[in-house]
Amino acid sequence: MPIKNRFAEMHAEMTGWRHDFHMHPELQYDVHRTAGIVAKLLREFGCDEVVEGIGQTGVVGVINGNTNNSGKTIGLRADMDALPIPEQTGLPYASTVPGKMHACGHDGHTTMLLGAAKYMCETRNFDGRAVVIFQPAEEGGGGGLAMCEDSMMDRFGINEVYGLHNAPGIPVGQFAIRPGPLMASADEFVITVTGKGGHAAEPHRAIDTTLVAAQIVVSLQTIVARNVDPLQNVVVTVGTFKTDSEASNVIAHEVVMEGTVRTLDESCRDIAEKRVREVAEGTAMVHGATVEINYRRGYPVTVNHEDETTYAADVAKSVAGQVEDNVNPIMPAEDFSYMLLERPGAYIFLGNGDTAVCHHPEYNFDDEALPFGASWLSGMVEARAPANS
Repeated sequence: MPIKNRFAEMHAEMTGWRHDFHMHPELQYDVHRTAGIVAKLLREFGCDEVVEGIGQTGVVGVINGNTNNSGKTIGLRADMDALPIPEQTGLPYASTVPGKMHACGHDGHTTMLLGAAKYMCETRNFDGRAVVIFQPAEEGGGGGLAMCEDSMMDRFGINEVYGLHNAPGIPVGQFAIRPGPLMASADEFVITVTGKGGHAAEPHRAIDTTLVAAQIVVSLQTIVARNVDPLQNVVVTVGTFKTDSEASNVIAHEVVMEGTVRTLDESCRDIAEKRVREVAEGTAMVHGATVEINYRRGYPVTVNHEDETTYAADVAKSVAGQVEDNVNPIMPAEDFSYMLLERPGAYIFLGNGDTAVCHHPEYNFDDEALPFGASWLSGMVEARAPANS
C-alpha cells in the first residue's frame, strides 16, 4: 500500500507549513511562535484536547478514535527546535533569522505530525486515543526529558510511543530501523589542566600544560583502543583545546579542553567515564600538573523495544513497500531516548535523499518525504489501535 491518498491531497498545504517553520527557526525552549502555530492548528483540526506548556513549551494534542474499547493510547512525537547555524541554502524560503536555521529537519518532523493529526481528526479510524507530542529543545536542551518529568506519559495515559527522524543518504520514501540500540548516548567533559607558566626558552622552570594536555588528548584514544571490547561502539572526541597564552614564546599556565563521549551500551558508558577521569588525572600527576574534570552525562542510548520495532517496520512496509529492518546504529544522540525509557516504543529513520547531512548549513528537508512520514505516523495509530478492536 502506498502513501495515504489524503496526504497526497494535503501535500501543498503541508509544504506551506514546513516552509513557514523553516523561515522562522527557534532554538531549544524558545519555540513560542512554532508552538503557538502548532496549538492553533491542532484546535482547528478538531483535536479533543490541546495542552500547551508541557515541558516548558511543548504542545500535546489528544485525538479520540471512533471507539475506545481497548483503552489503548498511542503517542507520536515530533521535535520543533532549530540550530544556531547560519543558513547557506539560498532557498526562497530560507531562514529569516540571522544565525539560526532548521539544519536537522525538525520543521519537517513537526509538519508530518501535524499532517497526521489533521488526517486522524478527519477519519478517527482507530480504537482508543492518539496523543500527538510536539517537543521543544531536542538539540541539547533535553526537552524530551522535560516533558516526561512533567508527567506527560501518565497524564495522557500513553501506552506506547513512536517517533521518526529524516535521514540524508537514504532515498526519499524509504525507511530504516533496528531493534535495540539505534543511536548513541552523548556525554560531555571539560578538562582543565593547570601547571606552571613560563618562558619557552626555559621549560625546566615551568610545568608545560600544553604538553601535558596534548598527551591527555592522545591517551584518551586508548579508551577505545584498549579498554573497551572491540565489538562495542565508543567514540571519544576532544573538540576544543585552549591555552591561556597567546604568544609563541610562552608556556601556558592553564589549558582547557572540551569533548564528548558516545556509546551504544550503558556498561561501556560507565567504563568510558571512569577511564576519562583516570587518564586525565594520571597523566597530569606524572608531569606534576593538576587537573579538574567536569563530566556531564547527557542523552542516554536510544534503544528500540523489540516488539514495537516489528510493529513500526510493518507499518513502514505498508507505506513504502519495503524497509531496512536491521540498519546499522549511528553515533549521534537523540533525546527521544528518554521517552523510550518511560514507555515501549520505537524510533525510525525516513529517507531524505541525496542531501547535505544534518547540522550542515546547506541542509534542507525534502518536501517529497512529507506524505511518507505522515502516512507512517498515522498508520502506527491505526495499526496499534485498530478500529473495532
